[in-house]
Amino acid sequence: MPVLRLWSSLQAHLPITLLKGRELANYEKNVNRAIHKYNAYRKAASVIAKYPQKIKSGTEAKDGVGAKIAEKIDEYLTTGKLRKLEKIRSDDTSSSINFLTRVTGIGPAAARKFYDEGVKTIEDLKKIEHKLNHHQQIGLKYFEEFEKRIPRSEMEEMEALILQELKQVHPDYIGTICGSYRRGAASSGDIDILLTHPDFNSQSKKQPRLLHAVVEHLESIGFITDTLSKGDTKFMGVCQLQNNTGNKNKNYDHRRIDIRLIPKDQYYCGVLYFTGSDIFNKNMRTLALEKGFTLNEYTIRPVGTTGMAGEPLQVDSEKDIFDYIQMKYREPKHRSE
Repeated sequence: MPVLRLWSSLQAHLPITLLKGRELANYEKNVNRAIHKYNAYRKAASVIAKYPQKIKSGTEAKDGVGAKIAEKIDEYLTTGKLRKLEKIRSDDTSSSINFLTRVTGIGPAAARKFYDEGVKTIEDLKKIEHKLNHHQQIGLKYFEEFEKRIPRSEMEEMEALILQELKQVHPDYIGTICGSYRRGAASSGDIDILLTHPDFNSQSKKQPRLLHAVVEHLESIGFITDTLSKGDTKFMGVCQLQNNTGNKNKNYDHRRIDIRLIPKDQYYCGVLYFTGSDIFNKNMRTLALEKGFTLNEYTIRPVGTTGMAGEPLQVDSEKDIFDYIQMKYREPKHRSE
């Protein structure tokens, strides 16, 4: 969770025990449904992570994090805990809803409904498994495995396998593993792949079976083990590396995987967007507007004097987008803020 980075950053600068910010983030997002507060913690995490020395007070960080979060920093520095977090932990409703939303397929509304029916734990969910939809059943089945972070070494193994197998399906496929992995993270929560092919562009009247062909091939080699949903342009499912080393002690966990098929002419805008971070994307979109362009996950377009966006500009690489808005190209590993 992004808010965990806020308190992790504090931990990096302060000789204190790591505060479990994930609980606080989940509370704002899942119980309070206060996305603006959730986003405030993400912004604060980015700011605090840049501090070159130990933070000694909330005032020191106030310019970057806002008054209320600065107060929480002071409270934590003084007492070693947060009253709000203690209250959340003691509230059965909040803690149960937060916990249930950790099961993939269970959102805040479903979690509250389950809680109202007396469901609070994994064991409770198993008792009503027949009432769960397919997505929730898969989330329950692999709950313990999905909870684990994916080490970068395993992500690299999966990347190598996926890119190799794409070429087996057709040599013209292009694939990119995005998200925090592309930004150089030591571990990841899931695998997010963007896929394209020269035969598919935004003007295509009919979507070819490009995504289906890839998914079926990855299923045939045992890499994709379960399907959560599959459309023409997006697949959500479960994958697992196979142990081909002969080492009986090496077992891989099941992992969540998403594959998106993007039109070739929109691919690099998509790669930029899904690489993130979301804060970096927001800042880049703001700069684009200042330079007379509108930028999103699909296209970059010039904005005319009337305020209307023009035709999409040609983009053949991420660098093209940076060049259009006169921004120095930044490698993915430098886009985590």
